Amino acid sequence: MRTVPLDTARGYPFWKRPETLLFLMAAAMPLAFATWSALLNNYVVEIVGFTGVEIGWLHTVREIPGFFAIGVIALILFIREQVLGLVSLLMLGTATAVTAWFPSLAGLLTVTMISSIGFHYYETVNQSLQLQWIEKERAPQVLGWIVAVGSGASLLSYGALVVTWKTFDLSYNFVYLMSGGACAVIAIYCMIAFPQFEAPNPQTKKLILRRRYWLYYALQFMSGARRQIFLVFAAFMMVERFGFEVHEVTALFLINFVANMVFAPLMGRAVAQFGERNALAFEYTGLICVFLAYGGIYWLGWGVVLAAGLYVLDHLFFALAFALKTYFQKIADPADIAPTAAVAFTINHIAAVFLPAMLGYLWIVSPGGVFLLAAGMASTSLILALMIPRHPAPGNETIFTRPLAAPAE
Repeated sequence: MRTVPLDTARGYPFWKRPETLLFLMAAAMPLAFATWSALLNNYVVEIVGFTGVEIGWLHTVREIPGFFAIGVIALILFIREQVLGLVSLLMLGTATAVTAWFPSLAGLLTVTMISSIGFHYYETVNQSLQLQWIEKERAPQVLGWIVAVGSGASLLSYGALVVTWKTFDLSYNFVYLMSGGACAVIAIYCMIAFPQFEAPNPQTKKLILRRRYWLYYALQFMSGARRQIFLVFAAFMMVERFGFEVHEVTALFLINFVANMVFAPLMGRAVAQFGERNALAFEYTGLICVFLAYGGIYWLGWGVVLAAGLYVLDHLFFALAFALKTYFQKIADPADIAPTAAVAFTINHIAAVFLPAMLGYLWIVSPGGVFLLAAGMASTSLILALMIPRHPAPGNETIFTRPLAAPAE
């Protein structure tokens, strides 16, 4: 495939531009991953007989490749980031397609590991490409639209699932094959249809840890720890405590994606107007309230309507997480984006390797305690977010630093 400079590619027809490739990739990934997530809890409870312990171990195994996302730095020595991202997307789709062929703990752990390698390496490269290909001035708005596109693709597949699951008595195998297969087909199309885009700043192809990025690293660590509790236990609660069936869980996901389609572009504008500090502080304050309310469902016996509403709010607050990307884009050396994306993804998954399995045992004793711990993590994230300056830039990464003085004329 021929290589095209990024500035030249921006003048191409819309269907061959770099942003269009990002939109297509954003649409393909949820077709596999979000459908896998929507069916997983019902599949493992109804077919495989999982409890909180097994689901915790499954998600721990799923997060191991995220911990080793730092391996992307070694791979891009030999493979272009764009190629690596699309190959990883193809791996995710293919592994998702065959999930129902392995209805046992060992089988699911194996196929989950394969799909997770695809997912985490795709996400690492995708975040890097987004920050390299999108101009800083337009990044919040474009990232908001990318979130909306991904939500729209999920909305389409989930809407079909809600309507057809009971009507046509669909099987888990059929749905996994269709959703994973669609993701794989889009990945193959993107490999064929788009040239290789060359960003103007060559990326550092070695491990880097810079002291001035410490706040970004800390926020990534807390984000990974906090998000695991939501991903693993929020939907599992809906199935285990309230007896949600597949079409009911999927309907809840459907509401989430409609909300994200509507609000994600608005959130992008809000980040551009009010800044990353205010956006992240708003997100973390909301998450504290949501996690405390989750605990109230167990301690005070609050009902299913509140639980469903909190689940939707949870998703909306997490949609603001792209403010963390734009914060890093503003403080980073352009050559650091790819290696730091890999390092940050590894940091994000440090807690994810042990937290789901450990909290699976806590879940059996005190489900409300799991969500209280999450509220504590969100509180720590809020404190860290308040250290972001109003106008972050190189040399002004935190409120404890000051911008570099302008050179004397």
